[in-house]
Amino acid sequence: MNALDIINKTKRKQILNYEEISWLVNNFTNGNIPDYQMSAWLMAVCLNDLTEEETLALTYAMRDTGETLRLEFANSVDKHSTGGVGDKTTLIIGPIAAACGMKVAKMSGRGLGHTGGTIDKLESIPGFRTDLSIEEFKSIVNENGFSVIAQNADLCPADKMMYALRSATATVDNIPLICASIMSKKLATDADCLLLDVKYGSGAFMKTRRDAERLGELMEKIGIAAGKKCKAVISDMNEPLGRNIGNSLEVMEAIEVLRGDSRGELCETCIELAAEMLSFGGNGDMEECRKMASEAITSGRALEVFRRTIELQGGDPRVCDDLKLLPQPRCSYVIRAMDDIEILAINCEELGMVSMLLGAGRLTRDDEIDYSAGIVMNCKAGDKVTAGSTLMTLYSSICSDFSEAALRALNAVDYRRAGRRASGDR
Repeated sequence: MNALDIINKTKRKQILNYEEISWLVNNFTNGNIPDYQMSAWLMAVCLNDLTEEETLALTYAMRDTGETLRLEFANSVDKHSTGGVGDKTTLIIGPIAAACGMKVAKMSGRGLGHTGGTIDKLESIPGFRTDLSIEEFKSIVNENGFSVIAQNADLCPADKMMYALRSATATVDNIPLICASIMSKKLATDADCLLLDVKYGSGAFMKTRRDAERLGELMEKIGIAAGKKCKAVISDMNEPLGRNIGNSLEVMEAIEVLRGDSRGELCETCIELAAEMLSFGGNGDMEECRKMASEAITSGRALEVFRRTIELQGGDPRVCDDLKLLPQPRCSYVIRAMDDIEILAINCEELGMVSMLLGAGRLTRDDEIDYSAGIVMNCKAGDKVTAGSTLMTLYSSICSDFSEAALRALNAVDYRRAGRRASGDR
């Protein structure tokens, strides 16, 4: 067996068997296959795709390059989002599900490009650790029901290496490769149930609902084939989820929801997703599970789970009571409407790029980020806004000249106006 033959087979749309895919993945991970040959195969996959059987084989092969967690407790559930702008649902639905008796063991990643990462958001909490040992991780889940860990070097090393190549060679946006990357990590954490939140729209990797449905269906099949309870739900990411975009800003909004201070669209979305997780655990039908999820918030139990998770992972639990203990920006810039306008649409991806420009994201995995940076939205599609009203506020501690960011943020909002364009002020 050799890499050239495998590259040529995929290039010619010939189906690979499990042994060939496993050999390729293992030898690349072990350093026996150079980056340029794996990159060539990844590009062949992007051009010609993989079958469901090949995707399953690739998922298993990637999973098996590292350890598989043995959680050793029943009723465990994991949730994965395919990424979006302002998506802080893990910080809300994990504590809700744990407060209702589920064990939520979550391995998450960092943000790259316009999408934020759960690990970055949690690490904006002073002292919060995500580099836990496997034993620490399991202990916290067992005690408190909810923990989030960064991708461990011992779990799916092939995925980390392959994703770095995909990012550098424009081979990210392929559905079988996305599926294998996600599901290899999900299967490595060994939860009984998997909830997959597959997003589509301007702020998501999948731009159309059709592509999101295809990815969701493929991931469901992979999960079920691996013996898991698995369900994919499709959600819209044409607008930011919630009002806040950026690491500490999103933690603030998540805490506000868990406190019961915010009962808008974000809260309702999280209750729906948490109900899906609870239904996996045999807690009743969806209506009963929605009531359980809502009660976990109103009773304060979900907030206490989050508070305890912060404490157990080395963070300052006082942030749940005083949001000012989270990183605060040094500079801000308010964008206001100069005339009465109607918001027609919002380019979610562009707002994610603005947030990155302010310092909240990274272009490469080694970039430093400003935890305080981001955007707070005061408008959404369909809103009628009066002159002088705030459309959004930009925040940063490393950016003092907001001119470029403000222009891009304004251009991300499509609106119908009678007079002058919107403007910004400090």
